[in-house]
Amino acid sequence: MPTIKFIFWTIFCTGLATWLTRITPFVLLKKFTLPPAVIEFLNFVPITIMAALWFQQIFIQQPGQLPAIDYLNLCASLPTVISAIISKNLLVIVVVGIISAAVFNIVL
Repeated sequence: MPTIKFIFWTIFCTGLATWLTRITPFVLLKKFTLPPAVIEFLNFVPITIMAALWFQQIFIQQPGQLPAIDYLNLCASLPTVISAIISKNLLVIVVVGIISAAVFNIVL
């Protein structure tokens, strides 16, 4: 059974590793400037991450078959996508997504 000291150091080291991986790019980018092509490329990263997360939740993977559609998640994502197009505000998008998922889970 792990001791309290071991658990503390594990939490501390994983927190430090997480903090360093998030802070290091900001520190490095203050000293260097990226070429315009790299900046243009990096502008697509949030869109592709959101699309990957969205498609992962909409399609149900079944071995040996084509993916099936999870209609509950698809219906819940439609108001969220509409709110994203209209507001472009992350807080609004998250709130609408949570509310629409809850409503569709209760109704359907």
